[in-house]
Amino acid sequence: MTHGLDTGFLVAAEVAVHPDHAAARQKLQQFRSAGDRFALAPQVLAEFIHVVTDPKRFSQPLTMEQALDRAEAWWNSPEIDQLSPDGPSITVFLGWMRQHYLGRKRILDTMLAATFRAEQISSVLTTNARDFAVLGGFVCVTP
Repeated sequence: MTHGLDTGFLVAAEVAVHPDHAAARQKLQQFRSAGDRFALAPQVLAEFIHVVTDPKRFSQPLTMEQALDRAEAWWNSPEIDQLSPDGPSITVFLGWMRQHYLGRKRILDTMLAATFRAEQISSVLTTNARDFAVLGGFVCVTP
């Protein structure tokens, strides 16, 4: 099975002081042990870098170099399927934005969900299941 990675889950897994760190690492290990794969989109890496380097979120944020190293390690990991939005996912994204009357704060999560849907990925590792609930068809795994 392939699990889509959301930014919040990736942050929890990588930042030791995050309250969900141990649980996120445990979930990842559980899925790895089962031979599962993970799907990652570029927008998640960009948001990950933004979050983990933010001194307003963490008392000791990662340096830009550290964040880039961790993002690159995830992106190039053999257990990762690299996804990018394409024509079908853009169509789904635009449809969901209209259908569910979603606003500007839902743009990135909806694009990510549409990218997963276009690849038939229904399991999402996230710290915020609400982001995916309205869209239907996703099983959200939280730390």
